[in-house]
Amino acid sequence: MQTPILFSIDDDPQVLRAIQRDLRTQYRKDYKVIATTSANEALESLVELKNQGEEVALFLSDQKMPEMQGVDFLEKAREIFPKAKRVLLTAYSDTDAAIKAINEVQLDYYLLKPWDPPEEKLYPVINDLLEEWLFDYRPAFAGIKVLGYAYSPKSHGIKDFLSGNLKPYLWLDVQVNEEATTLLEINGLTPKDLPVVFFEDGSFLSDPSIIDIASHIGLNPKASEELYDVAIIGAGPAGLAAAVYGASEGLKSLLIERKAPGGQAGTSSRIENYLGFPSGLSGSDLARRAITQATRFGAEFLSPQEVKEIEVQEGGYKKIHLGDGSAVHAKSIVVTTGVDYRKLETEGLEKFTGAGVYYGAATTEASACKDKEVAVVGGGNSAGQAAVYLSNYARKVRIIIRKDDLTATMSSYLIDQIQAIPNIELVPNSEVSKALGEEYLSSIEIKNLKTGENTSVDNKALFIFIGAKPYTQWLDESVIKDPKGFVETGRNLIQYPEFKKQWRLDRDPFVLETSIPGIFAAGDVRSGAMNRVASAVGEGSMSISLVHKYLAEV
Repeated sequence: MQTPILFSIDDDPQVLRAIQRDLRTQYRKDYKVIATTSANEALESLVELKNQGEEVALFLSDQKMPEMQGVDFLEKAREIFPKAKRVLLTAYSDTDAAIKAINEVQLDYYLLKPWDPPEEKLYPVINDLLEEWLFDYRPAFAGIKVLGYAYSPKSHGIKDFLSGNLKPYLWLDVQVNEEATTLLEINGLTPKDLPVVFFEDGSFLSDPSIIDIASHIGLNPKASEELYDVAIIGAGPAGLAAAVYGASEGLKSLLIERKAPGGQAGTSSRIENYLGFPSGLSGSDLARRAITQATRFGAEFLSPQEVKEIEVQEGGYKKIHLGDGSAVHAKSIVVTTGVDYRKLETEGLEKFTGAGVYYGAATTEASACKDKEVAVVGGGNSAGQAAVYLSNYARKVRIIIRKDDLTATMSSYLIDQIQAIPNIELVPNSEVSKALGEEYLSSIEIKNLKTGENTSVDNKALFIFIGAKPYTQWLDESVIKDPKGFVETGRNLIQYPEFKKQWRLDRDPFVLETSIPGIFAAGDVRSGAMNRVASAVGEGSMSISLVHKYLAEV
């Protein structure tokens, strides 16, 4: 927590030293004392302090200063720190101006010079003012602040990126938040600059790209080495497990992620059936623990960075072409890119994506759903976990599914939880037929698949968790995939005529090896995977054992 500030301004250095000495003598344990002889310099520093999330408890300003009158300074300072107490230092001849200022700028008090002894003429006044200030004081958030509009796709993208990468931030809606308005005004920003991201050091970026934000928060989009023993593409549970085991077993390991660690599991608000966590844990917590573990063992984490292509070179080396045009080389590769939620092809949804319609992202947007009606589309565990989480914020959560009930697609423990939550309503045999609104989603139409009847309901947010399509379109055709796009591995490859034409080794492919020697697949991206966090972790761990076997051959 930041220490509140006592800010004093006086153009007379001798007087300033005296007030600074007396303030520090009495208040240095609980407050930070800042002093300056320049009113203009003080105003500039106040903007920096505001951007950094600092809090000023009290201003103590001389009245007669060459750059501006003390009353004028306090009026300007009030625009930046409106809750700070304001005290004017005056000579006896200036008391009329001080009394007038009490009404004009809501001055809290004026003190006559000299104030000796401070025990009688200074501290009692300051104590009373600080006691009143502390009554309403709420510590400012010290960290990243995101300013924007509630239903802005750009703002949602930034929030989703930060939360996915486990970076705490404060969301400030410029339409309802006074602090957001103040930050825009004092920094000369306009609505055209939104969204704006303020960082802990007080710097900010207006309408930034994800790469720009990543560089400011310490993420690493550039590889430090040219050649790795194993490159793991995708930081879901399988990829994280592969990075932990690869690095811990002495392999020079590179983990590449295009968005955020954790994959789909990372967006889960609560995973309650993962071995060893009887009370459950969030997907973000699982990702945080795994990233910490992998980096402690020496794995390098490259994010946000997208892989565009894998090029197999002479000697079996793999050249990985990245989205920024750079490339890294690896002796072996583990593909763990997982799956994306399928897009729902319904009238109006594309228009509102990021502005009320979200694929996953329940934890990111939950607070914006307070006291509103929202809906979740999908009957799997991810959808159920999202509904339970959203029920803590929303007035009502509808789970819309095409089947009669949830038993065929959702774990029983989760079904029991949902049935016990009064503000969750299951809407079976139904689908969303239309999304309505102006600038953002305001209502949806739900079609009953048995009767064909359409019902319009108020709905401010729609979270979609339907099916899964593998993220494999970037892979070359030489990597054989099943008809749904999942990567084929092991003996399953033998059924494909093209495999026999391109496989040149005397042995059969290892269990998780693809149609290209030295390239493995693990987790949900692999054909026949179990689609469970535990099985993905198991496959990621096993892939490193197979990498060792492959590297022993080359």
